[in-house]
Amino acid sequence: MHTLQSFPAAAALVCLAAATGCAPVATTEIQLHRMGERVTAGSLVYNVFEDQWKAQLGQGADARVPKDRFFLIRLSVVNGGSTELMVPTLTLLDDAGQTYAELSNGDQVPDWTGYLRRVKPAETLQGNVVFDVPPKHYRLRVADETSQKLHDIDIPLNFASETPDMPTPQ
Repeated sequence: MHTLQSFPAAAALVCLAAATGCAPVATTEIQLHRMGERVTAGSLVYNVFEDQWKAQLGQGADARVPKDRFFLIRLSVVNGGSTELMVPTLTLLDDAGQTYAELSNGDQVPDWTGYLRRVKPAETLQGNVVFDVPPKHYRLRVADETSQKLHDIDIPLNFASETPDMPTPQ
């Protein structure tokens, strides 16, 4: 008789476990924005202005050569909060879902924003971030100050900026 009394309790426990175990996992939807739009992620406001593909950075013997291509993205980040914040590192995402981390070395990158970026309240950080990636279509993934809220900024593939600087004849 004792076995029959515990059966309803065990059955209820199994049903509860099954119901919660099969519940869909809450996923955060990543919003897609166009280049040039203001993107608010928490207290940080991002704006991507332009991009450039570079076969190298610098000139002559000091030139820095990438594995694939250097991809510079000019952006601004405004701290709309009331405390100093760190701007999270940025990531590129291609159409196949492959991710690429921003480079921590900004040697010869014009107006490099730096890799560890602190922004005071109401302050604007502006400059270039750099990636070493194959030339193709990408989305720039940006995050809030806690890296919990993600947004993607669509960056159209454009090779117009890849025209090399030609030395002037003397």
